[in-house]
Amino acid sequence: MDQSPSTTSEGLSDGHPGSPGSNQYEPMHAGGKTNGSSKSSKKGQRMDRGSEEYRVRRERNNMAVKKSRLKSKQKAQDTLQRVNQLKEENERLEAKIKLLTKELSVLKDLFLEHAHNLSDNAQPETSASGQESTGQ
Repeated sequence: MDQSPSTTSEGLSDGHPGSPGSNQYEPMHAGGKTNGSSKSSKKGQRMDRGSEEYRVRRERNNMAVKKSRLKSKQKAQDTLQRVNQLKEENERLEAKIKLLTKELSVLKDLFLEHAHNLSDNAQPETSASGQESTGQ
């Protein structure tokens, strides 16, 4: 078995003495990389509210928030517009269905009437033609 220090899949050190972070937990990120210590140390620090860096960061954050809210608002408007378009299309399609159903009903009635007329006319002819064929 290999006795070299290693990191488990959970991001925990194997606990060998002398291994870096043997008593620390470093969460794993995509690609098996751990958090950079420089970023995590800066994140915990409080900035002086009067500093230039604080002002720049607040400005950038405010712009990002504004952009995010505008994007969200635009997405909601686009969705509402799409809903209205679909409602209009649905109404048009329902009207078309109604019209086609009515047309189908009329055509069915015409067909049945025509078929009924054919059957009425065909019966006497078949009996008459049957007599003619027997008479010859």
